[in-house]
Amino acid sequence: MNNSTLNEAIILSKVVEISPTTRHEGHSKLVLKVNDAGIIETGNWCSITPVRGVEKLAVGKTPEQVPKIASRVCGICPIAHTIAATEAMEASIKCEIPKDALMLRHILQLANRLHSIALHDILILPDFYIPGTETKINPFTPEEPVRSVAKRIQRLREIGQTIGQISGGECIHPSNTRVGGMYRNVSEQAKHKMYDLAKEGLVLAHQQADFMIAVIRSYHKRDFVDVGGMKVALPKDLGYHNQGYLATHAFYGTSSQEEHPTWDLNRFKDTRPWDWYMGEMTVDLEEPRYPVGGTTKIGTKVNPQMEACTSIPLYDGQPVEVGPRARLVTFKKFDEKGTRGQNIAREMEYQDCCYEMMDSLDELNTSGKVLADYIPQGDGSIGWATNEAPRGCDAHIARVKNWKVQYFNMLVPTTWNFATCSKALEGAPWQLAEVVMRGYDPCVSCATHMIVLDEDNKLVAQKLIQ
Repeated sequence: MNNSTLNEAIILSKVVEISPTTRHEGHSKLVLKVNDAGIIETGNWCSITPVRGVEKLAVGKTPEQVPKIASRVCGICPIAHTIAATEAMEASIKCEIPKDALMLRHILQLANRLHSIALHDILILPDFYIPGTETKINPFTPEEPVRSVAKRIQRLREIGQTIGQISGGECIHPSNTRVGGMYRNVSEQAKHKMYDLAKEGLVLAHQQADFMIAVIRSYHKRDFVDVGGMKVALPKDLGYHNQGYLATHAFYGTSSQEEHPTWDLNRFKDTRPWDWYMGEMTVDLEEPRYPVGGTTKIGTKVNPQMEACTSIPLYDGQPVEVGPRARLVTFKKFDEKGTRGQNIAREMEYQDCCYEMMDSLDELNTSGKVLADYIPQGDGSIGWATNEAPRGCDAHIARVKNWKVQYFNMLVPTTWNFATCSKALEGAPWQLAEVVMRGYDPCVSCATHMIVLDEDNKLVAQKLIQ
């Protein structure tokens, strides 16, 4: 391409910003460079959620305190963070927990995944149509057939939360989990109750997965979709990317205590958003019809390099996708790509949650020991653990010495997915950027752990403190 052609291509590109993005946890935005046909040439998806500084808060605390702090980073993923943080502490101090404690954690983890998939269904359904119609789905309508679907979703959430409360002590921030195992085992009666709930959930999960997969496939067969009254062409390769996948277990996770862990700290590297995102630009494309409230006004200055509040984690030097599709690709040879594949993979995990939960309950001995006989104080060794959270690989890294945390880091699923999703936006109409983003079921608050400094590393970006 000669210089005149290159300059013409640059001139034709326009910048549109969707801020904030909607129907997910936390606050993020999309800054998109699009061609004259409205197709995304470069997409940046980045967090604009305030930083909580969890890793810094952890330093100097006891290993018992940090999982409780980590779980408060978000109200959607507290179970995954509690388990991953606890097991990172145990890995650092080299504490082996009893089998029945592990079974209880596994049940708790699966309960959280069951609840989370149901919640995600509510968030993505308004993008889709009732199959065979031109009617977009409103999950809160009193009309059938959607009313029955909504009630089924809510019951699945209730089942997941109830099992989580029984096994974990509480369904939001589990109080039964502790360094060294669990505070207490469950009764035989409680075990039977969880089993009965899992059996009920299995029937509902089959029904819900069948419904959702039919809806998802019907949507992706369409040639055009409606976005705020705009007729938008739907590409068959919506959300495709060429990045790799990362999953450490089909259901649970791995840690540095295992003889053959499925995650390698040495293959991980953390980089700056400065190296991956676009610099300062001016919005020059505005669409007031875009729901809800239109896109950002023309003339607004944007700078993803300075506004992004997440690092970019790399595995083997590249961004990776984590989540349901990564697990199914890794462990079940799943091969559907793009946004369609992501959403279908998540639905396929519905039934697996209940089957695996019942298997774990069969293994659970309610008379078994759930607390280690000896809990070391720690010698400063690095330890890590991953938990396959609903949204993907949740890796926590810790260093504990004399029962004080010296170092703590959280590499949560959406942090892994920011750069990969940004790549997956390319080639899509900009009006469908949020559809691609929602395929990752973002949990942005969990992922927001840093503030970007200016080029001289002296001042916080002015945009962040206005």
